[in-house]
Amino acid sequence: MDHSPVPIRFRRPPVTLVLVVVGLLVAACGTAGGTPTGEPTGTPAPSGTPSPSDGSFVDHPTGPTDLVFRFAEGGGFVPIDFFAAFGPQFSLYGDGTVIFRDQTAELPPAVGNVIPLTPYSTARLSEPQVQAFLRFALDDGGLGVALAEYHPGNVADAPTATFTVNARGLSKTVAVEALGLENPESPDAAILHALAGLGERVRNFGSSVEGEMRWMPERWRGILAGEGVGAAQPWPWTDLAPADFVEATGPGAPRFPIHTLVQAQVDALGLTGLEGGFTGLTLAGPDGRIYAFVLRPLLPDEAL
Repeated sequence: MDHSPVPIRFRRPPVTLVLVVVGLLVAACGTAGGTPTGEPTGTPAPSGTPSPSDGSFVDHPTGPTDLVFRFAEGGGFVPIDFFAAFGPQFSLYGDGTVIFRDQTAELPPAVGNVIPLTPYSTARLSEPQVQAFLRFALDDGGLGVALAEYHPGNVADAPTATFTVNARGLSKTVAVEALGLENPESPDAAILHALAGLGERVRNFGSSVEGEMRWMPERWRGILAGEGVGAAQPWPWTDLAPADFVEATGPGAPRFPIHTLVQAQVDALGLTGLEGGFTGLTLAGPDGRIYAFVLRPLLPDEAL
């Protein structure tokens, strides 16, 4: 199957270059594309586009697995298996590939207690579009000057939105609890309002792209998320035991026993429509224990 990106298509014709790219966030644009395969071309920027010499160029990594920008929102008061299945909503890589969850996409039907999650889609942005996206995120969206953490202090059990950016000499993460519910009396009200606007545009990226393609993962995070409930399916693997699922260490590591699975091991589960991962599967382990099993796709930059 050919996974090469196709030319980007817009829902409305662009008027100027600025409007074209700000459309990524305001009237967003998109392309179809499979698993990222493109390499940076290294061709000079067309006339009128930012270049390193005019001061407007935003330097960033250029590899197809180099993370440039990410938005992830999760946590709060949710069941433990949904917490385990949490994955970023939007990731932009150095070659312009975007992998995102399109909340308008139709979910596969549930199979018994197994609940499929929203599949990932992919699109490809041109370098001028990447440039304008990053300028918006860093400047209008506030990431360039934002602090590492913001807590409203008056909201309980709210999710946390995490922005990651590697561009313009910055490599930073900004975590905002209860994004969009900022107190107007807060001294951080202006920056929180800007971050909320950026988050809203990125959340809605999938509703305004045209011709997106389903992104097919090559690796998966298998998770043993505690004790399972309900009827248990037999343990599906002869090459994996529960002891092979271990809790990783280090900042940001999942706090569950995990193991990286390949497609053949996912196929052994005997389920379909799993591109976005799932929750709700109960497995009877060969050690006599009953496990809640969660599956989550691994993105190109994720090690485990």
